[in-house]
Amino acid sequence: MAIVLSYEDLRKQARQLENEIDLKLVAFSKLGAGIKTPNASHPDTIPLLSGDDTFEAMSIEIEELLTKLSNINERLSEQPVTGAAMMHTLQRHKDILADLSRDYRKTNSLRESQRQREDLLRGSESFRADGVNNRRDIYLKENQHVHNSDRLVNEQISIAMETREHLTTQRQTFKRLQTRFNDISNRYPVINSLIQRINIRKRRDSIILGLVVSFCTIIMLIYAFS
Repeated sequence: MAIVLSYEDLRKQARQLENEIDLKLVAFSKLGAGIKTPNASHPDTIPLLSGDDTFEAMSIEIEELLTKLSNINERLSEQPVTGAAMMHTLQRHKDILADLSRDYRKTNSLRESQRQREDLLRGSESFRADGVNNRRDIYLKENQHVHNSDRLVNEQISIAMETREHLTTQRQTFKRLQTRFNDISNRYPVINSLIQRINIRKRRDSIILGLVVSFCTIIMLIYAFS
C-alpha cells in the first residue's frame, strides 16, 4: 500500500535530495576534471576501482537521485496550491532540479571530451611507434604501383609499334596494287579506251533518261492544269 505523504514531507525529501545531489555533483565534477585528492598518492588509499569505473558508478548514482527528485517534484505539483508562496516554492524546486540536471550533463560532456582527447593522444603515440613500419609499407606499395605503371606503359608502346608496322605493311600493299594497275593500263591501252567509252555512253544514257523524265513531267503538269 502506497504511503501518502503530506506537502511538508515531500518538501523535506526534496531538500534532502537537492543537498545530497549538490554535494555529489561537486565530487563528480572534480572526478570528471581529473582532480585527485591529497591522499591519492598513498598506497593504502589507492581505490580498487579505476577513475573511469568510479566516474561511471557515481554517474549512475546521481542519475538515480535526479530521477527520485523529479518524481517528488511531480508529486509536489499534484498538491493543491494554497497561495503565491506555495507556487513560488514549487517553481523554486523545479529550477533547482533543472540546474542540477544541467550541471550533471555538463560534467558528463566534459568527461567525454577529455576521453576523446586521450584516445586521440594514444592513437598518435601508437602511430609514432609504428611509423617506421608504416613508411616501409607505403614505400613498398608505391614501388609496386610504379612497377605496374611502367609495365602498362611498355605494353601500350608495344601495341602502338605493332599497329604502326601493320599500317606500313598495308600501305606498301596498296602501293603495289596501284603500280600493278598502272602497268596493266599502260600495257593494254585498248582496255583503257574501252572503259572510257563505256563511261561516256553511261553518262549519255543518263542525260537522255533525265530529258525523257523531264519531258513527261512537263506533259503531265500541262494536262493536270488544263
